[in-house]
Amino acid sequence: MSDAPTFGLGMFERRGERYPGLVVDDTVFDLRGAFGEQATTLSLLGDWDATLERLTALAEQVEPADGIPFTDVRPLPPVLPSGQLWCAGANYYSHNVEMTEMLLRNDPDRQMSEEEIKAEAIAVADRVVTNGQPFLFGGMSSALAGAHDDIVLWGPGYQHDWELEIAVVIGRRAHRIGAAAAMDHVAGYTICNDVSSRDVMLRPGFALTDFLMSKSRPTFFPIGPYLVPRQFVPDYRDLRIEFLLNGKVMQSGTGGDMIFGVEELISYASHLGVLEPGDVLLTGTPSGNAAAYGGRWLRAGDVTQGRITGLGSLRNHCVPEPDGARS
Repeated sequence: MSDAPTFGLGMFERRGERYPGLVVDDTVFDLRGAFGEQATTLSLLGDWDATLERLTALAEQVEPADGIPFTDVRPLPPVLPSGQLWCAGANYYSHNVEMTEMLLRNDPDRQMSEEEIKAEAIAVADRVVTNGQPFLFGGMSSALAGAHDDIVLWGPGYQHDWELEIAVVIGRRAHRIGAAAAMDHVAGYTICNDVSSRDVMLRPGFALTDFLMSKSRPTFFPIGPYLVPRQFVPDYRDLRIEFLLNGKVMQSGTGGDMIFGVEELISYASHLGVLEPGDVLLTGTPSGNAAAYGGRWLRAGDVTQGRITGLGSLRNHCVPEPDGARS
């Protein structure tokens, strides 16, 4: 496997047709001839070991003239929105520190110096580390959007934030497995931006956090442009994560800042439910969200870009919700 050319697997649209494609050197090769007219990435993930072997052989044989330039296709979500979406919250140390500092500064009932705020934020992050259990919640797979699709800034709410994340695509059923076996269930990695409406996350007079309202509206999870098999990612903790807003870097970190690694997240999720091929697990985000920039929320006309080492990039335009969208 180490001598095989690096490749990606995704779903693409061109001239009204949708199909799974093999991506080699920025060229997309239609996989329907090899896997059948009804093939999708989801069906290919259903027997991932055999699929990976065939894709590796194809990647060694394809000729550029037989493919389509990546710029000539529309990347769709690498996995069609029919599986489960698992999300890890507060899973980066730097993000925990940043969020706690923001909350303490904005709490009128607390009078603390900057030194006290920083010390308390670090203490809170340390408690997350020693707590021993990840925090997971579910997202709606219908909120997935393609790597170049528009992000619709749906209301209610206007404090739309970004969270760029390493996303893990499951390639083998997992139920009640240990962390040591978790990576055997990973097909590959991709990129996802978890868009969140912060001002509707907490409801007035209601004690619970509403992640469904704030995170799972259509297009709030742009993902892709394709999945890269895990064999081509020697260590996910070395991946560099960068989010840019209108060309300015807002987030920059690495997977090494994760509190609970991919192994622990998968094991924990598998004890909460059953992970199936095609499920997507988001692993958390580093510091550098909108609150760190004085509440510079996403607005119509913004261009967002997310890039992670070796996984390609997202590039999405933010647009307002359509007129008359709310009845």
